[in-house]
Amino acid sequence: MTTLEAAEGYKASRTLPIWAEVRRQASRRRTQLALGFMVLLPIIVLLAFEFGGAERDDDDGDGGGAFSSMADLATSGGLNFALFGLAVSAGFLLVVVVALFFGDTVASEASWGSLRYLLAVPVPRARLLGVKLIVAGGYSLLALFLLVGTGLLIGTLRYGWSPLGSTIAAEIPPAEGVLRLLGIAAYLATTLLVVAGLAFLLSVLTDAALGAVGGAVMLWIMSSILDQIEALGNIRNILPTHYADAWRGLLSTPVQSEDIAKGAISAVVYATLFWGLAFYRFTRKDVTS
Repeated sequence: MTTLEAAEGYKASRTLPIWAEVRRQASRRRTQLALGFMVLLPIIVLLAFEFGGAERDDDDGDGGGAFSSMADLATSGGLNFALFGLAVSAGFLLVVVVALFFGDTVASEASWGSLRYLLAVPVPRARLLGVKLIVAGGYSLLALFLLVGTGLLIGTLRYGWSPLGSTIAAEIPPAEGVLRLLGIAAYLATTLLVVAGLAFLLSVLTDAALGAVGGAVMLWIMSSILDQIEALGNIRNILPTHYADAWRGLLSTPVQSEDIAKGAISAVVYATLFWGLAFYRFTRKDVTS
């Protein structure tokens, strides 16, 4: 019988309760700022549409950017406004937020010198990683929910309740439009598992939280750049960002689900690989910080 087994009342499952970690992370400034900005962004976009309306009306429509057509639909209803906010955030902002929540988990504890004290409680290493992974995932989903929910609320209050518009197909009735919007959010959450897995792995490998967060974001951007190089041919299909825009298939009628399925499978495989490597490395490394 080991010392831990002999200790009366000790149970590994009772160490580092999930709700204790939730409250602990909620008290951190970066969590508050990240979630607060998810609420603030739709308000900023709404103000931009309100005060920039004249300039948009005078614009001849040329060179409007990748989201110009979607921007034209954004003010036609709450669903379209929420969709626009989600679309413009998917390529970078949500990547940064997810990388922040997952990349700051273990690395920040190491940089503060508190990691070895957590393990000395003792908290089993696999449980420590598991709890931090669950809490980081919960806050990432909350951030996505706040972005979509706030956009839908203020967009509906300002522009009304109308069908979900699409630049590639006919309008989608409001009830079905809500389901499509939720489906898009769910798909983006799935593709962001790649960022989550990569940031979590880097958080285990380094004591610098900024390095873990920045490294995950940079590798995601690098993958996006490589995906634009047509000379790579079919090699691009294995890049984690190749199916990042497959959510647009949910705006067509009927739904184009082939790329969505491929993207979801790819994201789950990458995330599982990265998380597996993180657990393997952390349960075997010497923790001195």
